[in-house]
Amino acid sequence: MSSQAFAQPVIYHRGPHLGALAIAYTVLFNAGLSAISAFGLPFGVKPPFWPGPWESSDVIVSFFHTHHAAVLICVALQIGALIPLGIFAAAVVSRLRFLGINAAGPNIALFGGFLTVFNGMAAGFTVWTMIHPGITLDVTLTTALYYLSYAFGGPGFSIPMGLMIAGICVPAGFRKLLPKWLVAFGLLLAVAGELSWLNLIFPGAIFLIPLVRFAGFVWLILAGFMLPGSIHRGSTQSQVAA
Repeated sequence: MSSQAFAQPVIYHRGPHLGALAIAYTVLFNAGLSAISAFGLPFGVKPPFWPGPWESSDVIVSFFHTHHAAVLICVALQIGALIPLGIFAAAVVSRLRFLGINAAGPNIALFGGFLTVFNGMAAGFTVWTMIHPGITLDVTLTTALYYLSYAFGGPGFSIPMGLMIAGICVPAGFRKLLPKWLVAFGLLLAVAGELSWLNLIFPGAIFLIPLVRFAGFVWLILAGFMLPGSIHRGSTQSQVAA
């Protein structure tokens, strides 16, 4: 009897494609950034930049008062980007459970992913409120809303994003579901994300936030394509199909 008679059929995880979700999140978020720097500018005009928390109140208020349309497009696209990110968080936890991981890691990833989405939406809705007619005429109110949006979208993003990445890559690393270099890359981002809370005390730690943000795009896409999506029927779930 041929060996094929004993071949174990492959079971595939049912769910959205993780890599496609990560790409959708990346494209939508960065499209929002391009709205600030590319839309409605005559040739040769220097593009505006989103003011940092170190800027004066006058700079912050002037930016949001004079770039209402670009900021609105940016916020709308970036809020939209959070939908595939939230689905990614739910789907990747389902995938890890499917692959037989019953440790705390997937729950930590789910908490981190959903908190990232919640904080990101809170940041976007705060900016949406801030750019309404009449709001930017009040310097104190505009500045207060700006710092609230920064808290939600700065360390409020990078801290839970680090938790989500750690919750994925640690158990996946122990089970050898992801390459070692990708696990190491994820752990670096997770540590950077947790350390980014220092930005609340030390402004110089702000570089950790864009590090997690932009390198995180790459990590999520790679993990989405590399995390196995099938197992052999009848095998232990640690025997993941190649």
